[in-house]
Amino acid sequence: MVWATRGREARLTSELERQVYRCVTSEAERLGCSVLAIGGMPDHVHIVACTPGTVSPSILAKQAKGVSSAMINDLRQNFSEIFRWQDGYACFSLGRSQVATVVSYVKNQKQHHTNGTTWPDWEEADEEASDKE
Repeated sequence: MVWATRGREARLTSELERQVYRCVTSEAERLGCSVLAIGGMPDHVHIVACTPGTVSPSILAKQAKGVSSAMINDLRQNFSEIFRWQDGYACFSLGRSQVATVVSYVKNQKQHHTNGTTWPDWEEADEEASDKE
């Protein structure tokens, strides 16, 4: 799953990033999900998780984005405006043979972005195009 900051603004500093990852992981685990990897860049977050049948992707995205944006706004890390994630997200289902490759990709986001080895389809979140208009 991947989602981005509103307008793809680079608002996740390295310090804030760690807090967001802990918050998202905690919320996913609270929902009964098992987080296999989390990573991203200053403008987006990826998460690889195993979810129980009772937790749809939309529930996971809504809860993880909601609690993490509330946490960020509570911290108010020198933002002149309220922090918001974009409305959408992208979600991909994986076969067992794909899990290790995707976990590695997510854990090494910064390296992939630096080296230009990103997977374009996995870097776009649902409403990215409309956020730029």
